Amino acid sequence: MNKAVESALEYTDNEEGVANSAASLGPDGGPLVATGTAYDAAPEDMEDDSWLDEELSDEELAALSEEDFDDLDDLEDFGISEEIASNSDQESLAIETTFDKLDFLDSAPTPEPVLGSEDDFSIDEEFLAAAPADTADDLVSESNVDHDFVAEEEFDADDLALDEIGSATAGAVVAATTSSSQELVEDEEYDSDYTVSENEEVDHRPVPRISIHAFCETPGTTALLEKASVDRRLSKTHLTMHMGGLPKAVDHFQSATTPNLILLEVVSEGAELFAQLGELAEVCDPSTKLIIIGKVNDIGLYRELISQGVSDYIVRPKSPLSIIASIAELYVDPSAPPIGKTIAFVGARGGVGSSTIAHNIAWSAAEQFHSDTVIMDLDLPFGTASLDFEQDPTSGLVEALASPERLDDVLLDRLLQKHTDRLSLFTAPNLLDRDYDLDDQAFETVIDVVRSAAPTIVIDVPHVWTGWSKRLLQTADEIVITAAPDLASFRNTKAMVDVISSARPNDAPPSLVLNQYDPKVSSVQPEQFVEHVGIEPALIIGWEPQLFHAAATNAAPILEIGEKTKTAQGLHDLAARVLGRDDSLVKKTKFSLSGLFKK
Repeated sequence: MNKAVESALEYTDNEEGVANSAASLGPDGGPLVATGTAYDAAPEDMEDDSWLDEELSDEELAALSEEDFDDLDDLEDFGISEEIASNSDQESLAIETTFDKLDFLDSAPTPEPVLGSEDDFSIDEEFLAAAPADTADDLVSESNVDHDFVAEEEFDADDLALDEIGSATAGAVVAATTSSSQELVEDEEYDSDYTVSENEEVDHRPVPRISIHAFCETPGTTALLEKASVDRRLSKTHLTMHMGGLPKAVDHFQSATTPNLILLEVVSEGAELFAQLGELAEVCDPSTKLIIIGKVNDIGLYRELISQGVSDYIVRPKSPLSIIASIAELYVDPSAPPIGKTIAFVGARGGVGSSTIAHNIAWSAAEQFHSDTVIMDLDLPFGTASLDFEQDPTSGLVEALASPERLDDVLLDRLLQKHTDRLSLFTAPNLLDRDYDLDDQAFETVIDVVRSAAPTIVIDVPHVWTGWSKRLLQTADEIVITAAPDLASFRNTKAMVDVISSARPNDAPPSLVLNQYDPKVSSVQPEQFVEHVGIEPALIIGWEPQLFHAAATNAAPILEIGEKTKTAQGLHDLAARVLGRDDSLVKKTKFSLSGLFKK
């Protein structure tokens, strides 16, 4: 074919000659056959090759587009460079190359990565050796895929079903997505303004007195642990924080005693991670527990870490409650019964009805929501629990507070007064001939014992501000503040909410009950509590002296005396709120066909 082309060309050193030569070619790239047209052969002594450096015009290239060249030598004879040829036909080349790669991937063996080794994060060498050179290069480049691209596609390696993909691409896909998914987790910012919502399930179990050392790598995790350290559930622990991660932990415990628990943030992966954990194990006591905070959401990695003796693995949590729950899980006996929920009631000032509301909520929890409930009346000299439930005052609570170390389940059953099958009382002694100078720690010890005996504990806190009362309000699971619509209650409510909320950054704010409200004469309106205190009242009780007087006189709860009143329904709803229960759990009157027929 080359000879035919050479004989058809008329050699000339000007552009017009080149154009004429190209125009003289036939539609197939060969000599144009025409009657009466003669072509002169090129002179043998022609040595001027300057025409080869000239570029062809678009028309000339169009004339040559249908020629099926055998190799690049044919193109060079026409002055067409390799770059022009590749650009003019790049779509065809790309399609052919793609199908070649797919054919290879369908027939290639399946790479089997080994967990904990470098194969977890790289492509199998045998797999690359069997692939064509260009295919292997593409796979290696794909394993370093751009993080921003993967983030835009919201691609999650853990959700990928490798069984549905070609078996040969499984290793490459894992390698390509591991670094991307890690980057996505690392980019998630910790929400420093996080507070638990009212409907969020919270573990109320406190962590016992243990020592914790935390080794962080990133500022986000450091901020998370700082907020967790002031949480009421970790109030008994001693937390020490370090920066530097796993290498710092290994170096620190070369000469220091290991604590009960180590919190460790890691950024390394694969064999490097397990090698460093082996170094840490050599300098730690066997009894020390280890919780790792990582950035890879990988069930295989989790299982391998657990098999190596790690207590728990957490993927970068966004709230302190996640890590607090993980710590509590390690130090609570699974066979132990669940602890009760403490609900503390306190008045913004004296005489606002906090005790009355506390006693009615306790009765509702026991009789309407069928939860075993204990009332602790901590107003030792002037408590009213015995009056509201028509019981004789006893000194059982004072005995327990005086010797908290002796209190156990057996003694607790002897000291409690049974009011109903589900409601028990720890009444105040109401004695003024003795002093009640008790150790602050005694209140906390007694409450811990009572929590193990009943699921609901209602604590009637008197309107005093002491070390134990402040401590109790800061550590209770739920807090209800009762206020009257006057200036004194308004001022005290705001002060109490500020102190309590600052000590409970990971909990919902206290619930507010506005009692004795009369829209015509009240000096402070509910909207002002919302604006200045920052809490919307959970319950507003109107001025109803006759209803409250009837309940006190008959030593019966308002929920029985005025069952159909708006106040009784509000108290029932408040009980459901603080218990975290639903009204559907309350037994309702069954529909009766006989009653319908009687009508």
